[in-house]
Amino acid sequence: MHDTHSVVFNPSGIRASVAAGATVLDAARAGGVDLDSVCGGRGLCGRCQVSATEAGVLSDPGPTELRYRGRRPIAEGFRLGCQAVVLANAVVDVPPESQVHRPVVRKSIDLAEVVIHPVVTLHYVELPEVVLGFEAAELDLVAEALATDWGLIGLEFPVPVLAGLSPAIAAGDRSVTVVVHDRRTVLDVRPGYSDEAWGVAVDVGSTTIAGYLLELSSGEVAAASGRMNPQIRFGEDLMSRVSYVMMNPGGEVELTAAVRTAIDELVGELCGLAGADRSRVHDLVVVGNPIMHHLVLGLDPTPLGAAPFTLTTAAAVRGRATDIGIGLPNAALYIGPCIAGHVGADAAAATLAEGPHRTEKPMLVVDVGTNAEIVLGDGNRVLAASSPTGPAFEGAQISCGQRATPGAVERIRIDPDTWEPRFKVIGCELWSDEPGFAQELDRAGLQVSGLCGSGIIEVIAEMFLAGISDRHGVISSDQGRSPRIVADGRTFSYVLQTEPILLSITQNDVRAVQLAKAALRAGIDLLREHAGIDEVPDIRLAGAFGAHIDPVRAMVLGLVPDTPAGGVRAAGNASGVGAVRMLLSGEQRLEVERMVRSVIKIETATESRFQELFVAAMAFPHETDPTPHLAAVIDLPEAAAAGPEQGSRRRRRPRPAA
Repeated sequence: MHDTHSVVFNPSGIRASVAAGATVLDAARAGGVDLDSVCGGRGLCGRCQVSATEAGVLSDPGPTELRYRGRRPIAEGFRLGCQAVVLANAVVDVPPESQVHRPVVRKSIDLAEVVIHPVVTLHYVELPEVVLGFEAAELDLVAEALATDWGLIGLEFPVPVLAGLSPAIAAGDRSVTVVVHDRRTVLDVRPGYSDEAWGVAVDVGSTTIAGYLLELSSGEVAAASGRMNPQIRFGEDLMSRVSYVMMNPGGEVELTAAVRTAIDELVGELCGLAGADRSRVHDLVVVGNPIMHHLVLGLDPTPLGAAPFTLTTAAAVRGRATDIGIGLPNAALYIGPCIAGHVGADAAAATLAEGPHRTEKPMLVVDVGTNAEIVLGDGNRVLAASSPTGPAFEGAQISCGQRATPGAVERIRIDPDTWEPRFKVIGCELWSDEPGFAQELDRAGLQVSGLCGSGIIEVIAEMFLAGISDRHGVISSDQGRSPRIVADGRTFSYVLQTEPILLSITQNDVRAVQLAKAALRAGIDLLREHAGIDEVPDIRLAGAFGAHIDPVRAMVLGLVPDTPAGGVRAAGNASGVGAVRMLLSGEQRLEVERMVRSVIKIETATESRFQELFVAAMAFPHETDPTPHLAAVIDLPEAAAAGPEQGSRRRRRPRPAA
């Protein structure tokens, strides 16, 4: 019999030599192989499952393995690595499910290329009996077991944890599972063996708050939900909320209480959806724009309402969830870092998710909101800016605008010959010109009530494409062409619908969209100038609004620069995805903290070129920038396709219906 055996682990290729009688888990630890275990090799957790490539090299299953009834059933052909003794030289496969730093494969949100580097870890230990004359304290016994079994030294045991230590040891018959955060702080001590650990990631927007509940060991998204930010009652946009605080002493306390209560209720909803115990939620990650960031932390937001827009702190904030009033007694808190005074932790999270700092070619990430956050990576450096777009894209300041709720128009097409519109509304799959549209609305209890953000973008773009408005946004006065053109004082409006609710696009509506889109585009163009980039082949529209914008119509308006087909795409809630990445991986936290320190901040308010770029961006699609890529996929009015010096004739070719 050989005194040592060689074990080769797949897929890492690591080779380890172990003495006779050693288990596969022993070999993995000796070789530094990524093999998971919470129970410390006692056959309780089922996380160390492996398979040998040939028979006879591992011992037969023993009593512990045969009796195993844990949460993770032993898969056919697999063994518990902590119980399988190495009998001969062996090749052992370690599946992704048995790796600590496993890749995450999710369908609900995009976590491509994320590898779990757990911040919260669970460690099972068994303690010796205490007899009279035994002077060691329970804390000393737990600390010694953690050091011996898990190599955890110098852990901090906060007072709330100490209060539950002895009861947990007694209830677990001298065995406990210790929940450790970042290998430094004990969050909880549970009786006996336990492998349940949850985490919550929250993206706090000015309008909505989105949350995700994850199983921390697997990265599985167990629940996702969202709700309106109750701060809306203090002001529609961020600056109005800052104004509320300025005009009402103590107003920041009200705003903070409102958003914290909403987060706490959202956490409760998520736990309810997944059947998770709040006491088993051990990590909370929060991101948000700078003002939301400050209000969640209970910081005064008023310095962010005026130049020089100074943050109280830009660095990541660590603490306990209870520090911000969230009812998670055993959870750590991580609030992501901000980039600048108007480019917050939400933009940092979106950047982490989309990766303009990792790309080799130019990439633009735009979070469209009341204050657009813009990040541009050119392969060597990352630049960021914010642009004051205002609330027009969210339906405010538009005569028939509304939030994205059932009954709101979200898509529109206008016939270029008849100027007749057809549209789709949220909550109904049929277009307005399809048979059964009215009946479907009745069945759903809906009526066409207004235009949400994506509908506003599309109707202004379609009006320009059809010739109802010119490249400067002026609505046609040709009432003989269509009865939908109506006089409106000294200007004209375009009527979408007369009943049951009058919906019309006024000249002021067009101007509001022009001002908003020009502010956004000027910010983008300013970053392009600083980076020396003429064309950005990869543009990501982040946020709930960005997820519903038609990329082609966005280019028609000139919201974003001219880009090859397929170059503009929705990134969904990239901020939420970035928050989830931070929740699952300590490496991702380090990456985002390094990234924000390296970002070049461009302050649009102090840039002399911003006003020039803003004026040029008022035209559709743009006053001076050519749009050859756009002209290749959709018919543009002749002047826009040819350039500003040409005439205003239209080319007439059939356009796709949608």
